[in-house]
Amino acid sequence: MEYKKREEKPWAKYVNKISMLGSVALSATVLLGGCQAQSEEGDEIQKEDTKNQAKVEEKTNVMYVVLDDAGFSDLGSFGSEISTPNIDELAENGLKYNNFHATPVCSPTRASLLTGRNHHAVGMGNVANFDFGEGHPSSRAEIPKEAGFVTEVLGENGYTNFGVGKWHITPTVELSPAGPYDRWPLGRGFDRYYGNLEDSSDQFRPELFRDNSAVPLPDVEDYHYSEDIVKNARQYITDHVSIRPDDPFFMYLGFGAQHMPHQVPEEYIEMYEGKFDEGWDVIREERFEKQKKLGIIPKDAELAPRAPGVPAWDSLNEDQKKLYTRFMETYAGFLTHTDEQVGKLVDSLKEMGELDNTLIVLISDNGASFSGGKNGATNQALAYNKIPEDFESILEKYDQIGGEKTNSDYPSGWSQVSNTPFAGFKGTTLAGGIRTPMIVHWPNGIKSKGETRTQFTHVSDITPTIYDVLGIEIPDQINGIEQMEVTGVSFAKTFDKSNAETVKDTQYFEHSGKRAIYHDGWKAISKHEPSTDFEDDEWALYNVKKDFSELNNVAKEHPDILEKLIDLWNKEAEKNDVFPLSEKFLEGLKNVPEDNLRARKSFTYYPGMSHLSESAAPLTLDRNHKITIPIDYAKEDEGVLLALGNDKSGYTFYVKENTLHYEYHNGRERFIIDSDKSLNEGENLITFVFENTGENKGTGTLFVNDEPVGETEIQTLPLKTSFEGLDIGKDLLYPVSPEYADEGKFPFTGEIEKVQYDFDKAEYITIE
Repeated sequence: MEYKKREEKPWAKYVNKISMLGSVALSATVLLGGCQAQSEEGDEIQKEDTKNQAKVEEKTNVMYVVLDDAGFSDLGSFGSEISTPNIDELAENGLKYNNFHATPVCSPTRASLLTGRNHHAVGMGNVANFDFGEGHPSSRAEIPKEAGFVTEVLGENGYTNFGVGKWHITPTVELSPAGPYDRWPLGRGFDRYYGNLEDSSDQFRPELFRDNSAVPLPDVEDYHYSEDIVKNARQYITDHVSIRPDDPFFMYLGFGAQHMPHQVPEEYIEMYEGKFDEGWDVIREERFEKQKKLGIIPKDAELAPRAPGVPAWDSLNEDQKKLYTRFMETYAGFLTHTDEQVGKLVDSLKEMGELDNTLIVLISDNGASFSGGKNGATNQALAYNKIPEDFESILEKYDQIGGEKTNSDYPSGWSQVSNTPFAGFKGTTLAGGIRTPMIVHWPNGIKSKGETRTQFTHVSDITPTIYDVLGIEIPDQINGIEQMEVTGVSFAKTFDKSNAETVKDTQYFEHSGKRAIYHDGWKAISKHEPSTDFEDDEWALYNVKKDFSELNNVAKEHPDILEKLIDLWNKEAEKNDVFPLSEKFLEGLKNVPEDNLRARKSFTYYPGMSHLSESAAPLTLDRNHKITIPIDYAKEDEGVLLALGNDKSGYTFYVKENTLHYEYHNGRERFIIDSDKSLNEGENLITFVFENTGENKGTGTLFVNDEPVGETEIQTLPLKTSFEGLDIGKDLLYPVSPEYADEGKFPFTGEIEKVQYDFDKAEYITIE
């Protein structure tokens, strides 16, 4: 039956005491006719009554709050010493879930959250920056229209939908000022959107979008991205409640925190001065004991051993302790600052009388990241290109950690603290990668307060739970398009029943060849060695009913159970389009299939073009290419002709003091060409030719009117040029070159006809 938009009745405004979605107080709609639970063999499907326990007697707003890369123990209410009073208040007046699971990385979690389906099934098998080509249909970041978003469903039921913050579920090659926009927020059911569309954001100078347009950085003193997106969230809600008080709204708030770069005003770092001097071994033990006292983990839970490669704190010298402590002080201050923004939003809801009837779900998208490595990191481009920074160079930036001159990320010793008590990190299918905190707060719908729920839950279950408690029947069609099955299951019965049966019986996990599966209290995890056959993987088995932290491998004791779980993983993988497997991850940044928008042979950009995301700009790494820039120049003209990147890495062409300059910055070294001849007045043709001479290196030659004016050898970055995009005729955010850092955007005062990139051929790489 076709699902049609509900018509507005002339009397609707007089019944605001009743849910706009139907009187769910009398009888809640049963999700999909019942909850699906698989047998141990994975074949038999049983039905169980899953009518919600909550009663919707008036309009109910819905809000998803997503932290980025925050570990299981980072919140005060989950065992941390970090001050998070506003989030903790939500936990104290709501429910804490200690057996909640996300996916190992961000884009898949967000795709699963917003669709209520498994991430591979909706085409998001990896992060949205990667396109593994036609042979990998589940890893092209193309969420189909058949997988309706929660916004599209709620929009058909009278909701207005707002989104702020990190998006990262559109193929990043499509994040251009010309779109296509159908996979942007407004193309997937959001009515208003403000935030960053890429994988991460600088907190002081982000690349911002409002609706379908790039917008400039707000001209405000002491700007911070977290504050900005919450300010806009409050504005959206205020506008809505002021004009349409009887209508419900949906809000998606995706923080950039706690993802690298860790950046926060200095006073928040100073709040934690000396708080972590005892080191990561002691702090992790203290969190572990606090978690037991809080009831977040069982009394008999075990603490994972220190991760391989993480040194004992007592083995470090004083400089190491000093530096590593500064990183953690920054991380803690960053989280406290984020908590304050959550508090501002909650206060706005209170002031408008909307808090009690707003169902808030707060999660982290995956476990804490180990991108900082042994020493921590101050340059995101180097970290993502797998280039470790040496200790001395990081120590020299000690006072800059947390500020805009660094892209900070803490050492992996602290990220294991964040993931207490588990082993593993973001990007793995170990518990540290996929078990994160979840808080559900809904005063009008949940009688229980401050309790902990232990039922197995998954990110795909959140949206089906919303449909359940609101009494929304999942549509067969949206906009005439037949819909895929919603495979998440409602956990609404746990709202007021601490002993409600676990309704999620089976859940697979996979990321870059790392595999795991949960079934009926057991979890199997594969260990994959790079460049080996997946069939040769060794699997571990854990009885998670008895082994909360997943540390005691009982595969040898229960080979029959392990074999059944491996078979079940394969069945689930087939069902959700997981195959073919690939162990590649960051290498995907350089993968450009033949049908990708970046695989063209030529690109031409014109002056006045809006800022272009780096992920949508021409991929020049290790590829022979030519850049031509025809200009009209008058004496004393100066400014940037073309810039891609920021002060951490990138390349730029600019004119200063009547001289043409080219600069390539790979994060550690600058390669510079200063023209040996002055520009002539009038028309000039600027040409740059890069000839690849080996892996991650080549020769760059600069020409003016076909005459060579300079040359340099260049050591290029291997995977990604920068985390800031491309500008024509100016350098919009952070300056690539320090030579014009004091000139602001340094716009070119002459005329630019165009900027053209040409490649020898439409080169592309296919990852097997």
